[in-house]
Amino acid sequence: MKKRILIIDDETPIQESLSGILEDEGFDTVCASSAEDGIKLIHEENIDLILLDIWLGDNMDGMTALGKIKDSFPHTPVIMISGHGTIETAVQATRKGAFDFIEKPLSYDKIILAINNGLKFSQLEEENRLLKETTIRKANITGKSPLIAALRDQIEMVAPSDAWVLIRGDHGTGKELVAQAIHQSSSSSKKPMIEVNCAAIPEELIESELFGHEKGSFTGAHSSKRGKFDQANGGILFLDEIGDMSLKTQAKILRILQEQKFERVGGNKTISVNVRVLAATNKNLEEEIEKGNFRADLFWRLNVVPINVPLLKDRIEDIPLLADSLLLSLLDKGLKKKRFTDDAYKVMMQHSWPGNVRELRNFIERLAIMCPEETITASQVSVFLGQTVPRGAAADSNDAMAAYRADDFKEAKKLFEKEFLAKKLAENDNNITKTAELVGIERSHLHKKLKTLELI
Repeated sequence: MKKRILIIDDETPIQESLSGILEDEGFDTVCASSAEDGIKLIHEENIDLILLDIWLGDNMDGMTALGKIKDSFPHTPVIMISGHGTIETAVQATRKGAFDFIEKPLSYDKIILAINNGLKFSQLEEENRLLKETTIRKANITGKSPLIAALRDQIEMVAPSDAWVLIRGDHGTGKELVAQAIHQSSSSSKKPMIEVNCAAIPEELIESELFGHEKGSFTGAHSSKRGKFDQANGGILFLDEIGDMSLKTQAKILRILQEQKFERVGGNKTISVNVRVLAATNKNLEEEIEKGNFRADLFWRLNVVPINVPLLKDRIEDIPLLADSLLLSLLDKGLKKKRFTDDAYKVMMQHSWPGNVRELRNFIERLAIMCPEETITASQVSVFLGQTVPRGAAADSNDAMAAYRADDFKEAKKLFEKEFLAKKLAENDNNITKTAELVGIERSHLHKKLKTLELI
């Protein structure tokens, strides 16, 4: 995709000459005659680099504008241009975050070189940020079962393409992990994957979240905002829990997915994007279509390549590897190194795990925190799973139960809430709406609570 350069200069001839040169070099350009108009354009457009004149004949000079731009868009390179440049001015601009400083009359060769250097520097910064993020969140689909081997093969085949993918599976099976694995092996891996949880956003705000909004378009819209589609331009948009989206929003999503164009809430300017979509759902969308809850045309638009994520109970042989991997990941949280006995694995492999890998992950963390010994035994696993304790394991049982006696009240309350809600969630097949009704909590509040407790 062409890089877009914003030129902020109050001299029309300079705007025109710079635009002509840059467009000949393969760039897109947009121009503004004032700092205020330029800053507005930065919020509205995908700007890759800015050429900013220091001396502007309006209420805001270039140096002030530089500070405001860097506050809101710290990673967008800004090249300052001036007809009255001094070393002191150049130093001041650099300290405020300018990438380069060029004096008038402009040398177009120098301008092109500075722009290319600025864009390369920006790309390296973005790659470093993404590398740090993916190092922490590296998608690791653990297991050696035939089902997981087949899943890896599907990811390997579809990831390098531009095909849209519909990821299906029950709560807690690892649909988001599959999306991350596709992203990391895709041609867009150097760009962030923009994630949207369709179930967590209130109906009245989802359009603003997806498409963005203009200042004053509704109460509380104090400034313009880019939406998720805008942020994902040139990369991947991950729509999680797509089955929970309202029919009204589905209709708007379908139009945008087909046309790759949209308008912000309260705006009339058409914005074009190029977005690859990954979607995920725990619902049977064919049944939802029959009930009238999901649009068939949207389903067929998303369901280009379907990927089904298996239940944990269907790949029970992966539990020892998963348990060890999850224990190892807890070292990053400062927990001590632990290990399971062979009998402990066997007990876990006999459990049905209705909450799938998410339930197992929370269970492993609970054991790591609450069992003081380095070795976690079968009897301790049984106690925390609520199973009958094997004969002769009374001592182990007492030790495990004693671990519940937290000294800090807040910690004890948090542990109880997590245990209680995990149990209720499992009882309701991980249906958040049903669980909220059962425990007497509003769905949105319960969703936030489950997120905080890392139960979803």
